[in-house]
Amino acid sequence: MGVPDWVQDSVFYQIFPDRFANGDPTNDPLNVQNWGEKPTVWDFQGGDLQGVLQHLDYLADLGVNAIYFNPIFQATSNHRYNTSDYYNIDPKLGSLEDFHVLRDEIHRNGMRLILDGVFNHCGRGFFAFVDVMENQEHSPYRDWFHIKRFPLNAYKPGDARNYLGWYKLKSLPKFNTHNPHVRKYIFNVARYWIDQGIDGWRLDVPNEINDDVFWAEFREVVKQGNPEAYLLGEIWKIGPRWIGPDYFDGLMNYPLRDALIGLISTKTISAKDFIEGVGSMVNAYPKENTHAHYLPLGSHDTPRLATVLKGDQRKLRLLYLILFCFPGAPALFYGDEIGLRGGKDPDCRRAFPWDEGKWDHDLRNYIQQLIALRRETEALRRGDITFIPCDTTGVVAMARTLPHTNTLLVFNTTDASLDFRIPVEGLDWPESQPIDDLLTKETHIVSDGCIGLHLPPYQGILLGKRMAGR
Repeated sequence: MGVPDWVQDSVFYQIFPDRFANGDPTNDPLNVQNWGEKPTVWDFQGGDLQGVLQHLDYLADLGVNAIYFNPIFQATSNHRYNTSDYYNIDPKLGSLEDFHVLRDEIHRNGMRLILDGVFNHCGRGFFAFVDVMENQEHSPYRDWFHIKRFPLNAYKPGDARNYLGWYKLKSLPKFNTHNPHVRKYIFNVARYWIDQGIDGWRLDVPNEINDDVFWAEFREVVKQGNPEAYLLGEIWKIGPRWIGPDYFDGLMNYPLRDALIGLISTKTISAKDFIEGVGSMVNAYPKENTHAHYLPLGSHDTPRLATVLKGDQRKLRLLYLILFCFPGAPALFYGDEIGLRGGKDPDCRRAFPWDEGKWDHDLRNYIQQLIALRRETEALRRGDITFIPCDTTGVVAMARTLPHTNTLLVFNTTDASLDFRIPVEGLDWPESQPIDDLLTKETHIVSDGCIGLHLPPYQGILLGKRMAGR
């Protein structure tokens, strides 16, 4: 019933199903756009489960070993956060049989699969809400929602006023999770998909179901079905209360993303503030949960990283290097590895360009190298995190340590080239010991308890002892 051990060894790939790949045009909706057109809130581009299946070799080649799908259940929108049927794969994505084939191939490739669970609210097409709209106060499902007064009109323009909707949206009626029938329904859905072979749930806005007992019961139901299932909470701030035996294994670590962008892009925090902030972030959680956080630099809810950084390759590479050296499970939002751009949603949800002429191959190769390095370097996956003091302003030195092996990431957050020495006495690297740059294979020598480094602006170096045969 504890934190699944596999998560800290994972590299996640997030797929927004409608935009990854169109493998079966026969299930496209009538309002399908041409692949790659500017995305809108309303239109579909035809991505589906067959498309993912047909490109699993691409993901295997990249090196990722876990997939997180945005919602795949039946809904009327391209984002599918307005679920109408939690037991049915959206026909625009495929069938249950398609899902089973994809699940089996994902597992055959040594990958895990987690789904997006939207249990705070549903869509207007959900059977119980349809019944309420049809039968008003006479509906047997009137207490499944937070209805303030009748008559109920969910289609009249304006905010939801006579019932609660997420962000006051009429299209997203909020469940009354205090109702035992609602709880039973949600728990049955959670267990059903675990029994269908998924490896966990990413829980959408779980803080809006602010109920200790609900999440404790949810966890018990899921873990009874699969003790190794991963429960991931979408919490945007540091939130230790959402971690533990009554809640989630890990959280989406948006605070880390914010700190990295503040340090490298907007320059709103200093290296010193970054070290202090990240130290507090890590210390807020038990180690096993820190190592089970999901680490995004982008998602369906944020502008694309390449857009945020205005295409600055130095900063892009540095942020990915830091990400893959941090405790937790690094995550890629589909297309980020090839430099896909996009602003706020829906623009960040552009279709994946399968024309390789549009790819940033250098960036993809670099991220592929980082994934491989992390997967073969135990300290990067399971080591404790320690910051090494450095007297040079703008330098951050972050060690990942295990009893038998250590790595040291050092990076320059300034616009100037820096020459300095970094103390390594605490890393059990003896005097005159050759230490490798794990990315370039260059060697550095320990001298007087330090290693001398030259770092250009926004460049990092990952030091450690190379494995035999590499």
